[in-house]
Amino acid sequence: MCKLPSKSKIYSLTSSMCKYSAIVSRWRISFLTCRHEYDANATPPSWVKMALPIVVVCWRVSTCRSRYLLTKVSTGSSFSTRLHSSANDGDGLLSALSRRGVLKDAFPESAAQVQLPQLLLAGPQCVYCGFDPTADSLHVGNLLAIIGLLHFRKAGHDVIALVGGATASIGDPSGKTAERERLSSEVIESNIAGIRQNLECIFTNHELYFCQNSPKLGTVTVLDNDSWYRRWNMISFLSEVGRHFRMGTMLSRHSVQTRLKSPEGMSLTEFSYQVFQAYDFYHLNQQYNCKIQLGGTDQLGNLMSGHEFIHKVTGQEVYGLTVPLVTSSAGDKLGKTAGNAVWLNRDRTSPFDLYQYFLRQPDASVGRYLRLFTFLPLAEVDHVMEQQQRDPGRRPAQRRLAAEVTKLVHGKEGLESAKRCTNVLYHNSLQALEQMSDAELQELFKEAPFLEMLIEPGTTVLEACRQAKAIPDGARGYSMVSEGAVWINHNCVHNPEQVLIRGQHILTNGLTLLRVGKRNYYILKWLGL
Repeated sequence: MCKLPSKSKIYSLTSSMCKYSAIVSRWRISFLTCRHEYDANATPPSWVKMALPIVVVCWRVSTCRSRYLLTKVSTGSSFSTRLHSSANDGDGLLSALSRRGVLKDAFPESAAQVQLPQLLLAGPQCVYCGFDPTADSLHVGNLLAIIGLLHFRKAGHDVIALVGGATASIGDPSGKTAERERLSSEVIESNIAGIRQNLECIFTNHELYFCQNSPKLGTVTVLDNDSWYRRWNMISFLSEVGRHFRMGTMLSRHSVQTRLKSPEGMSLTEFSYQVFQAYDFYHLNQQYNCKIQLGGTDQLGNLMSGHEFIHKVTGQEVYGLTVPLVTSSAGDKLGKTAGNAVWLNRDRTSPFDLYQYFLRQPDASVGRYLRLFTFLPLAEVDHVMEQQQRDPGRRPAQRRLAAEVTKLVHGKEGLESAKRCTNVLYHNSLQALEQMSDAELQELFKEAPFLEMLIEPGTTVLEACRQAKAIPDGARGYSMVSEGAVWINHNCVHNPEQVLIRGQHILTNGLTLLRVGKRNYYILKWLGL
């Protein structure tokens, strides 16, 4: 039998439950969204009378060590810090990931520090992470969660990448200030195909280029949660699944509270999202014996919902792990540049642009990013950073970071393409220009017109420029060439009557890179050579 708390204990519990950074003093209690001056000697107001039974119940559940009280992970120190200092896991996977900074929090906290390391050491486990297809490509902000799965797979554990074909129609409110626009089924199907391609490409590249010394890789499974939701109807789902969720717990989630306080409010559709993510975890637990869910820090509330639901229904202990939200030195989300994401799909962000994005990272961030986004041993990361300190002008750390990430996302061919484009654009390399394909030139010079032109004997520089509409007709165009405003394959031309020469004006790949002024590029592909 649990002993009921004293009145002062109730006040203490009430203040600790409050999620609104409440100011609690001897004479004032801030309980949830209500604030009321309360005299301890006076008759309690009605709202306090209503609140006290709730607090008593929560206190009893907590005191009796019930597994159903979902308490927030301690903010005093991160899970990775505590795990790193713990000897229970030895030099295991979780310790390694914590040293790299890949893991931030875990739920339930105490069990994750003791039981989870033992579970991972006992044999191969199943780990999953979800990705909603709200666009036709993942972006750099999703990359750390994928890398987390890759670390588990490299350690011999099976991983599931779950694409939310069903939940994309609902929309995750976590971290959002407004409800997402509803997507059509055709758009969702197209997005699923793009994200599946991202995931398969990254997992393949990781296996080819980063797992040579791994004794045994775990399996990879890419699923779409629409495959099981299509078998449900609304009444059955609410009757069988919805009865296990409590409104008070769902309302207490940070993502819900934030949206409820916003001018836009929150729809029932978004409010139900945590139920569906919890059921996803349950389904994977039943079908694949999945006991670990990986997600961003903004997913902690959804991870808690999954833990509670599975334990209520099955009695099993399952775990949630979060990866940190990676921000730049300016505090912006990594992968966001003036509102535009850095995508993992080549059609949206070329290998060159991805390479340059990481090459431009500041010195203050590059060491952390090497630990997070590469699979380099930590001793090698330290060595690279020593080189960086000795010669920061050469940016060896940024170059290594850019190369490792580009190879993971786009493979060796993508990395070589990024380096060729870098040499062409910034080092005026004629050799690199000759090795470039049509697609690479179009990726590098996105705004440049790509023109197919028939070569005729005696074609001059002036005629080529006019045929490409790069210069005006008449004397003005002639003067632009003679005055040095026209460049062909990185070389300035001054003679408008110069006949085009193969190997000089026309490269061995049949292309000519024409520039007029400082920024106006034209790509000419010659036919009939």
